[in-house]
Amino acid sequence: MFDQLLKLVTGKERHVSRAASSDHRAEVAALLVEAARMDQQFGEAERQTITNLLTRRFELTGEEAATLITAADERMAQSAHYFPLTHEINTNLSAQEKVEIIEMLWSVAYADGTLDPHEDQLIRQIAGLIHVTDRDRMLARKRALGE
Repeated sequence: MFDQLLKLVTGKERHVSRAASSDHRAEVAALLVEAARMDQQFGEAERQTITNLLTRRFELTGEEAATLITAADERMAQSAHYFPLTHEINTNLSAQEKVEIIEMLWSVAYADGTLDPHEDQLIRQIAGLIHVTDRDRMLARKRALGE
């Protein structure tokens, strides 16, 4: 029904592969890109970290990851609403997978060598929205830092 409404309103059909919709790579990529953008500097170190995380997690090529990052960047530039992203994650991913996403967010936040307060706040907010405990959030941070 959503696809029909989208086609009616925009004149475009939504094309989402079964793999992309089932592993929630678009939502994860959007959150990672948002973490990179929080300090107003989406630098090469952050972009490379996101590429590495996406290629490992979803078994993507570098080109596929770059395409996903570009789409995620455009998506987050248009809307910084986290509920649609976190709702999909909450509904479909396990508690362990949610903690892994928080660990990925920490990796992006520290990619440039410093943690901006806005990045920290975003990760706190996302962790709360996807029901990751403070303890698990901090353990994920330690793992991301290699501690």
